[in-house]
Amino acid sequence: MRHLFPSALAAVTALLANAACAATFTFAAIGDVPYGPPEELSALTTKLNRQPLTFTLHLGDIKTGTSRCSDDVYLKIRELFDEFDKPLIYTPGDNEWTDCHRMLAGGYDPVERLEKVRSLFFARAESLGRQKVPLQSQRSDPRFARYVENLRWTHGKVSFATLHLVGSNNNWQPELPSISEFAGREEANLVWLQTTFAAAKARNDIAVVLAMQADTFMAEPGPGSGFTRWLAALADEVARWGKPVLLLQGDSHRYRIDRPLRNVDGQPLANLQRVVVPGERHPDAVLIEVDETHPAQPFRLRLMRETPEMPARH
Repeated sequence: MRHLFPSALAAVTALLANAACAATFTFAAIGDVPYGPPEELSALTTKLNRQPLTFTLHLGDIKTGTSRCSDDVYLKIRELFDEFDKPLIYTPGDNEWTDCHRMLAGGYDPVERLEKVRSLFFARAESLGRQKVPLQSQRSDPRFARYVENLRWTHGKVSFATLHLVGSNNNWQPELPSISEFAGREEANLVWLQTTFAAAKARNDIAVVLAMQADTFMAEPGPGSGFTRWLAALADEVARWGKPVLLLQGDSHRYRIDRPLRNVDGQPLANLQRVVVPGERHPDAVLIEVDETHPAQPFRLRLMRETPEMPARH
């Protein structure tokens, strides 16, 4: 039997430890915050900075649907996003553009507000937060160059993507002029969904994580739904993928874990698990641990309030 010298044994031990760490990582998902004072987000950020996270996802709604959609509000949230120590990836919600036509929100043009959100939060194809990571943006496709908010990245053997689907029926509101933007964004989302799964297959990933603001299961799909084509395309991709898919959503504010997706025959697609993050007046983070050594069930979920905090760093 070959014996290792102590130094060589230590090196092998360290290599094995690093491999184990690479096989597991934890990220957080938050959304619908702040709905009150901006300090709500700061308090949540402080707690997240004490967790051993790889990154955090913010699923949109950075204000209420009746608070003003002013530049000052957006700029304040943009500053607060810089308080995250680790990378922060954000996808827009309906409150920051779709609902801005409401008089209490300032009576803005929603399409103009959407362009403002894009310019302030998606100027570069990289994360927000103090620590930056590069992201693939749909802007790289000349056909969809304006959809800078659709992002994709990988960590380990998992593919991640944000898609711009929002509440208020995904802005399918025929009575409003802003419906003019719906068809283009829907097509961009469908293509982004398809290319995300294609890239994951090419990498032989073990799982796909999709993140968006809308709770796409609040109403049955049909002629009046802004999610009908999306849900059909999602069911098709999930069925053909066959491996775990984690779908992260906000919008309805109540913490929920379920498997609501069904195929064309009405049969549940068990390989998709959906999580709705808590928000509104009771914001919290969902901590998601990924264990690549269990590819059949790689995700473990828990609320941050149920998790001991690490000591504050000085």
